[in-house]
Amino acid sequence: MKALVWFTHDLRTHDQVSVSKACAENHSVQAVYCLDPSWFEYTEFGFKRTEKYRAKFLLETLTELKSSLKKIHIPLEVVFQKPEDFIPSFIEQNAINRVYKMTEWTFEEQKVFEQVRKKTTGQIQWMQNYDQFLFHPEDIPFKNLAQLPEVFTEFRKKTEQLSRVRAVWPEPKMPAENYREPQGKIPSLTDLGFEDFETHPNSAVPFQGGQNHALNRLNHYLFETQNLARYKQTRNGLIGADYSSKLSLWLANGSISARTIYEAVQKFERTVTKNEDTYWLIFELIWRDYFKYISLKHQNKIFYLGGILGRDYTWKQTPEKFKQWTQGKTSEPFVNANMMELRKTGFMSNRGRQNVASFWAKQWQEDWRIGAAYFESMLIDYDVHSNYGNWIYNAGVGNDPRDRMFNIKRQAEMYDPQQAYQKLWLQNS
Repeated sequence: MKALVWFTHDLRTHDQVSVSKACAENHSVQAVYCLDPSWFEYTEFGFKRTEKYRAKFLLETLTELKSSLKKIHIPLEVVFQKPEDFIPSFIEQNAINRVYKMTEWTFEEQKVFEQVRKKTTGQIQWMQNYDQFLFHPEDIPFKNLAQLPEVFTEFRKKTEQLSRVRAVWPEPKMPAENYREPQGKIPSLTDLGFEDFETHPNSAVPFQGGQNHALNRLNHYLFETQNLARYKQTRNGLIGADYSSKLSLWLANGSISARTIYEAVQKFERTVTKNEDTYWLIFELIWRDYFKYISLKHQNKIFYLGGILGRDYTWKQTPEKFKQWTQGKTSEPFVNANMMELRKTGFMSNRGRQNVASFWAKQWQEDWRIGAAYFESMLIDYDVHSNYGNWIYNAGVGNDPRDRMFNIKRQAEMYDPQQAYQKLWLQNS
């Protein structure tokens, strides 16, 4: 059988279900990744759907993926085309029988998948798998999605008690004769419509995309520096690379798996130390899972103005306010500093994200979907489920049972008492 691995948000060869199964079950394996031109078009709000920061990180990831796949004798074809325009003809030209792909359920991804299937002729087996979770959907202690709790704590306690994390998949290998040189080259940043740029000197994420960089970072954060042993104490930091793991960058495009991180934490707890700090990284991975399950349960409601609660708030859409917020020119210096960091680096701390989202949606009562779309454009570690899950949570239309509004001044006093962070981003802006 001839197989095709269609990569989406699973850009790795280590602990990769589609790659492992394709290699085990077929005599020929090829791979494809489509850079969809629509990702780089302008939104109705006047900014690109994907900005330069994530675009560059993605291209770095694809370059490394191509190299990693070559080592296991699988050719990767990377094209700057819509999947529905490229994949069906690729399948036909290469007499593909099976297509392996990570399961996606959000609206746009589902639409693309259906269009590809519709345009594909012949008897094709579509082999989909859930490869983006820590706890696999078959292993969570709820009979069906309707039973999934609407409060995170209940979900966490039950999964921790009754579920297990599956073992990582070893990297497979095809025979050398499986490999042939791909026809196309990976597009450059300028091909995607951007000018090349240097990483900002104050960036908290001076990292490159790709599986090897992800694994190096995991090793650095856990074993070289042992920063994991202090994670809960430092995770609300604002300046520098090491106040948090920053693994979200690679998790977002799947160049590292949640299972790989979990396995590394288990090893750290066995060989170095086990404490509340080490547990807290697992806690964050469970939050990530939870937003994916909420998205799976509620589907497109995570994108609706009323969120999953269907709340009928009055929201404004004020272009002038949006300009002030994105340019860091509001009445709150702490919000401004965070928005400047995002604008100049493509990153913002978790603490910052909660504050600027609360300010936009709760204090100004501006349409939260515009804020979410701006994050989608700018963040290197944009993940559809976490982004929209967090935004509906902060806007009061999601899974926050307390429906809180942040006291921004108090937050700034707590987390930036000497105003070092505010000075870093506002003095030269």
